[in-house]
Amino acid sequence: MRIDLFNLMPLTNKKGNKMKLKSFVNKFLATLSLLIITLSGANAGVTNIIPFGPGGESDVTARMQQPFYKEIYNDDIVVQYKPGGGGSVGWASLNSEKGDGSVIMGVNLPHIIMQPIAKGDKAGYKTEDVNVFSFFHYTPDAILVEASSPYKSLADLMDFAKKNPGKLTFSGSGTYSANHLLTISLNKKANIKTTYVPFKGTGAAVQALLGKQVVAEAGYSTVAAKQGAKVRMLAVASENRLPAFPDVPTFKELGFDIVSGAYRGYALPKSASKATVKEWSDRIMKINSDPKFKKQMEDGAFVVVNIGHDQIDSFMKEQKAANEAIAKELGLID
Repeated sequence: MRIDLFNLMPLTNKKGNKMKLKSFVNKFLATLSLLIITLSGANAGVTNIIPFGPGGESDVTARMQQPFYKEIYNDDIVVQYKPGGGGSVGWASLNSEKGDGSVIMGVNLPHIIMQPIAKGDKAGYKTEDVNVFSFFHYTPDAILVEASSPYKSLADLMDFAKKNPGKLTFSGSGTYSANHLLTISLNKKANIKTTYVPFKGTGAAVQALLGKQVVAEAGYSTVAAKQGAKVRMLAVASENRLPAFPDVPTFKELGFDIVSGAYRGYALPKSASKATVKEWSDRIMKINSDPKFKKQMEDGAFVVVNIGHDQIDSFMKEQKAANEAIAKELGLID
């Protein structure tokens, strides 16, 4: 928008009379208001609240989506962070946001099911409070060590844990998250005692590993894809070996029946209309269908999934039943 301020200046007519000051002020204020409205509209965009710190999978994939969203919808998605409580701080505040579609929030499974199960009211929210409209990718759990670590295999790490109860420290993202549950499951199945150190997101958990503040990380396969030679992945919790890491064995191959990981997607405040929910679900699925986006995701060791708003209810019902069974098996609930 171009505004010629010179045309707003008081003019002198042929008779030498100046325009009234009041007329000038009114014209100036009207133009200034139009300028403010125009600039506000141009930069409005959409706010995507990530309930973790920067650098983790939720952040990385949100930023992958930004240019595709811009290209398709000619609008911006602005990423903001609201970390704390393994995501619970953000999810507890979700329904206080506007439901007009201008704000979406990242969500993770099993977090939004397991936290209310394990923490009860202390979680700050209930699973049904989180108005999920889509899940768009999945990442398998993995055990990783820093590149110079003396532990070359999962067997090496388990041997250390058995000889030194509680001294095997794992960094991970949040409590009662996929990472946390991996360590609980491994403790039980390997008959060991380890110490889990939760961080506000994968980014911070990785930095703890690289800084040798912990012995290992209970993270995701994506950490190995992003960090490359800085880390060594000892085992992955997928059904089969990952194409990106054909030399990394699964937990099943190593004698541990563990297949786990995290689904990530988005939610809207519960005040959002059905039309808004459908619109946002369609937008995320459209980005997912772009071959270039899929290639970027797969190169980063993310598994693309397409679970839209029309499948959410049945999917969440299945996931809740499965996670309640896991919680009972691990002794988190009776």
